[in-house]
Amino acid sequence: MTAVTSSRILVMCVDDHPIIRQGLSAVLANDSKMELVAEVTNGEDAIGAYRKHRPHVTLMDLHLPGMTGVEAVVAIRREFRDARIVVMATDADDAQIQRALAAGARAFMHKGMAMIEVLAIIHEAHAGAAIPQRG
Repeated sequence: MTAVTSSRILVMCVDDHPIIRQGLSAVLANDSKMELVAEVTNGEDAIGAYRKHRPHVTLMDLHLPGMTGVEAVVAIRREFRDARIVVMATDADDAQIQRALAAGARAFMHKGMAMIEVLAIIHEAHAGAAIPQRG
């Protein structure tokens, strides 16, 4: 990872699957407007990493070992009201998605979507735009 630069969108990825983290890392490395500042594998580490890195946008898996993605969203948003978190999953039911949105997540995205859509969601979340549900 490169040094933190204020002109870039700082992104944190929270997912317990290495292929998801590596894929997002590769895509973000090729986008000059974004920088991956942290990758963590569980909700507890996400809270500490958020405190340390203060990412502009956090991509949070709903299905994490230990603390769930929804619980991590609640904890981060309790401390950082302006946190912009997008939750993601391969198989989330509507109730899980609604709990995440009620907890303060900005949007839900399906992990199977095209990377160009993921980049668009990151830009929209960073801009504070209303984000239509995708997935």
